[in-house]
Amino acid sequence: MEKITLEKVRAAQRLLKDILLPTPLVRNEWMSTAYGCEVYLKLETAHPIGSFKIRGATYKISQLTEDERKRGVIAASAGNHAQGVAWGARHFGCSAMIVMPETAPLMKVQNTKALGAKIHLEGENYDQAYQAAQRIAKETGRVYVHAYHDANVIAGQATTALEILDQCPGVDFVVCSVGGGGLTAGLGIVLKELKPKVKLIACQATNANSMIASLHQHQVTKTEFKGTFADGISVQQADPDLFEILNRVVDESFDSDEEEISMNVLAFMEKAKIVVEGSGAVVLGALERYKDQMKGKKVVLVVTGGNIDVNLLSRIIDRGLIRSGRRVHLRVQISDRPGSLSKLTALIASLKTNVLQAVHDRTEMTIRLDETEVELMLETRGPEHTAEVIEALEKHCKKVHVIL
Repeated sequence: MEKITLEKVRAAQRLLKDILLPTPLVRNEWMSTAYGCEVYLKLETAHPIGSFKIRGATYKISQLTEDERKRGVIAASAGNHAQGVAWGARHFGCSAMIVMPETAPLMKVQNTKALGAKIHLEGENYDQAYQAAQRIAKETGRVYVHAYHDANVIAGQATTALEILDQCPGVDFVVCSVGGGGLTAGLGIVLKELKPKVKLIACQATNANSMIASLHQHQVTKTEFKGTFADGISVQQADPDLFEILNRVVDESFDSDEEEISMNVLAFMEKAKIVVEGSGAVVLGALERYKDQMKGKKVVLVVTGGNIDVNLLSRIIDRGLIRSGRRVHLRVQISDRPGSLSKLTALIASLKTNVLQAVHDRTEMTIRLDETEVELMLETRGPEHTAEVIEALEKHCKKVHVIL
């Protein structure tokens, strides 16, 4: 791979400034107060495709020869890179084919189609889609646009760092999630050249943490790939070339499990009023892990994308509310007598609790004939209120079981 230099990134910025507007850098009051530092969100979600991927893909396509554009481009992607390539190809008037995993979110498939790209679904993850795209590229002569292992792609993505330094000259920490590592590598190259004292923190999903594990071991390391709903960073193996760059420029790194990422998605909605996909939400975990180092400092969280499936978002909200103690799922047993259900709901109402769902089951074989079971989904004000509700129900019901 060609070396990525600061001048190459500046060249990318000169071209892209006439095509893409800089994304906003917004201070978040709640996060700043909660963690005692100045927290800024670099909203790559504001791009036309809702992701930073548009930068690298568009710049890559801008550098193709006329013959290469006539042949068309092809890429493998779980979603955001697909939309970036499709958008860039449309802008420069060339055809695009995108190979996506069969598990790719429907919204990302539809959005990519809407941008004019041809879609080919193959494989269960990015790596399998990548192999299929390589095969098709050889068969058709299309130019392959890699999601991260390409100097022009990285240079385009690295323009994010130039914007951050312009928007927040006194930045102390920059936090970015890692899939293949192109964006974080680009950020690191620029930051270490222009402002080496800035600490760069990389993060990844625990279920697909090959790059973070490699950084911790200071060598490319294979890890078990379990799959993650943070599909934008769902990469099975760390790329050796990207690892070499990241190993030089990353100061700290961590990974987050699926529960933490889902809670972060919910936190962004509630505390920042923005919809963030899993791969973009991982960065929030840095505030708690490095709060002592970040105290009184300026911290930029790079929010890489906001393309999340609505059905998945609904499930994340439900699980997040349960985990945070604002929603509780219960199964209670009461007497099978007239008025028992009415008394139960009256008790719940007296506790200032909202009933979201109630299922009355008199046929459950494990309970006595003079009893009945009621499954409840209740909305509460928080963990303490939930504990009060459970305690009150235990006093008035024959049995209370909390369903996790």
